[in-house]
This record gives sequence, structure tokens and C-alpha cells, in this order.
Amino acid sequence: MSLVNMPGAGANEVVLRVENLCKVFRLPGAHGQAFKALNQLNLAVTRGRTLAVVGESGSGKSTMAQLVMKLQRPSAGRVSLRLDSGMRDIADLPARELYRKIQMVFQDPYASLNPRQRIWRIVSAPLCNYERLSRDERQQHALHYLQQVGLGEAQLHAFPHMLSGGQRQRVNIARALATKPEILILDEPLSALDVSVQAQIINLLLDLQRDLGLTYIFISHDLAVVRHFADQVLVMKSGDMVEWGDVDQVLENPAHVYTRQLLQSVPGRLIDLPVRTQSASVVADG
Repeated sequence: MSLVNMPGAGANEVVLRVENLCKVFRLPGAHGQAFKALNQLNLAVTRGRTLAVVGESGSGKSTMAQLVMKLQRPSAGRVSLRLDSGMRDIADLPARELYRKIQMVFQDPYASLNPRQRIWRIVSAPLCNYERLSRDERQQHALHYLQQVGLGEAQLHAFPHMLSGGQRQRVNIARALATKPEILILDEPLSALDVSVQAQIINLLLDLQRDLGLTYIFISHDLAVVRHFADQVLVMKSGDMVEWGDVDQVLENPAHVYTRQLLQSVPGRLIDLPVRTQSASVVADG
């Protein structure tokens, strides 16, 4: 399927496009053998919507995220990002320009925060790449973003070990918001949290998307959460896209046997989550 014919691609403004993206890792000491982590992935993400990327470990989800964030170099293909001047290949963008537009919230709220820094320093650190700020100005900015995620002055001068897991993940989200990005990549942001805390973080992310117009790429293995959180879902297996579509369509009537296997493995748990009502507009093709 060509990018021009991607369902929904013309209905809303595309802010991120992936074309024929591949990543091959050379295996050390394996006599030239290689592992293909991603194979000819194509997708387009439209503004203000959520694309969930699901699959078992090793399916290529995190590799895709690393390529979009320019943390890895693709073996082939490209990633394009919408700027004021139009779509640009991220390979041609300096890091300062790229990370103004796109940020990432990492999986582990414990390991992704510097334990030796106070929260105000952690949250305001990305701003130091763009502005010369005094200590007071950094603290004011940090407080603003902490308040956006439901924290406040009580956490401003704390160290990470003084916070709960849910509070630490809120700090991660606040740090990601500091550059005022348009796109957030959420790399399994709930997996290290208790079920009750997961619901709180999902509600926070939905509120932020509504208030700030954010676009999400949500990487997860939890289809129970994806059902409530995403507009569309992309199913990956061994580096290949096997199914994509509206989240209700894919999860209620899966076309691929692998998607059905994933659904059968979902534990029978319920969490208090809102149901998405927005129409699907994030699309993928293969």
C-alpha cells in the first residue's frame, strides 16, 4: 500500500511519517550474521491522535521508537517530521530542532531519573539546551510543568527516591513537556506501575492531549489499556507490521491470527479507564 493511499492520511494533517524503515543489527562474533529488528515499516501519524504499537517482546516496537527519536540510525528508509517549512527528514535535523518537536517518556520511572538531582533540576534540564535561565527561572518553569501533571511545590525540591512510582512517572512526563513538543512517544509508561496508578496516569495523559493538542505514539503490550487509550493500533511481530486499523475494529474483529493470539493472552482484569470517543485518524500501511 502506498503512502498516498493510506486510509485517513488525507483527512488530517500528518505530523510524522515513516517510509520503508528497516533496522538490521550485526551480531558480534556471529560470522557476519545479522538480526533484522524492523522490516520495511510504513506509517503516518496525524495531529492530536494516539497510535498504539503493540506486540510481544522482540517485535520491533522499541526499535521503531529509537529510530523515530534518532537514538539509532536506520539501515534503510527514513522518518520525516512536520516543521513550519513542511516535512523534513530527521536525518537532516540537528538534535536541538528535533527535540523541540518530539520527546519520549521512558518505561522505568525509577531508572530514568537522576537520583542525585532535585526534581526542579530534572524537569528544567531540557530547557537549558535552548535558553539561559537563572536558578529562580528554572524553578519557576519546573513548577509550571509539575503543576500540569498534578504535582507542585511539595515535590519541587525533593529527590526521586522520595517520590512514589506514580509521582516519578509524572515527573518524567513533566520533563518531556518542558520543550513544548507536539509529539510524545510513550514507551510502555505504565508497565512498572500498580494497576490503580496506571489508571491515574492514563487519565492524566488524556487530559494533557485534550488541553495541549498532543500527538501520542503509545508503545504497549497491554491490549486492555490500548482498547481505552488509543485511536488506532499497529500490531507488530518479529519486525513486521501484521495488522493495523481502528482500535475497535482490530480488537473486536482481528484479521490476523497473531492479533487473535495476543487478545487471547490478555488477563481478565479491569481498571477504571475512560473510553475513547474520538474517531480514528492515525494510519499505517505495509
